[in-house]
Amino acid sequence: MRFLVDNALSPSFARALQEAGHEVYHVKDLGLRDAPDSVVFETARTKDLALISLDTDFGAILASQRSSKPSLILFRGEDKRTASLLSLLLQSLPRITESLEQGAVVVFDDRRIRIRSLPIF
Repeated sequence: MRFLVDNALSPSFARALQEAGHEVYHVKDLGLRDAPDSVVFETARTKDLALISLDTDFGAILASQRSSKPSLILFRGEDKRTASLLSLLLQSLPRITESLEQGAVVVFDDRRIRIRSLPIF
């Protein structure tokens, strides 16, 4: 998979995904550390990278643009530790990869994983 990790998650999260064999960029790697969400979103879309964030604003951007890309992974649970989020994502990737490739919002919360196909109307 190919990912863009938002500022809300640490560069170590991105590095760990790279070590797991994925193509991953942190916004810092692309000079986007202080960029507005709209620029981060557009970068993910044009480079065909699934966006990983804790920021629900990206969902609002997807809905307002009625876009089918980029896919978005949101972590909404209480445990925001890098190791916990990484473990959750890596364990779940076999289940969510096809949806992400087709265009989806995947939300991880404390009790479940919700997958919603894009575009959102």
